[in-house]
Amino acid sequence: MTIPRWAAILFLCVSFLGFLDATYLAIEHYRGVIPPCSIVEGCDTVLASDYAKVFGVPVALFGALYYLFVFLSALFYLDRGSLMALRMASWGTIAGFLSSLWFLYVQFFILHAVCLYCIFSAGTSITLFTLGMWFLKKIRRSTSV
Repeated sequence: MTIPRWAAILFLCVSFLGFLDATYLAIEHYRGVIPPCSIVEGCDTVLASDYAKVFGVPVALFGALYYLFVFLSALFYLDRGSLMALRMASWGTIAGFLSSLWFLYVQFFILHAVCLYCIFSAGTSITLFTLGMWFLKKIRRSTSV
């Protein structure tokens, strides 16, 4: 096995945390509720902005689907040892990373407001991206030898 089991489990756990966060925001959106921010102020500004939806669909729902894809891919890798599943999830983390960069830019430089849940999601996306790129490097090394 080219990927340490602990790293794949970390990938699985971080994607699950991201899934919980994004799913919570999506559910609250459909309930018409803005979740309260406890540490910072600005969740209401960010989550009610035009940037929080794409074609009327909350971006949190897209995030939940993204995290679910990564989670299931990591689970499939751990269960079946499929490097293809891990490779696909790792490449997918690029989209999550770029999306997070965009939404961080929107929060800090356009809306001048910060959403704690969004910052948490960015942290999980950046962590998954870092692990995903490390996985791809290890997979490439193992297949080229």
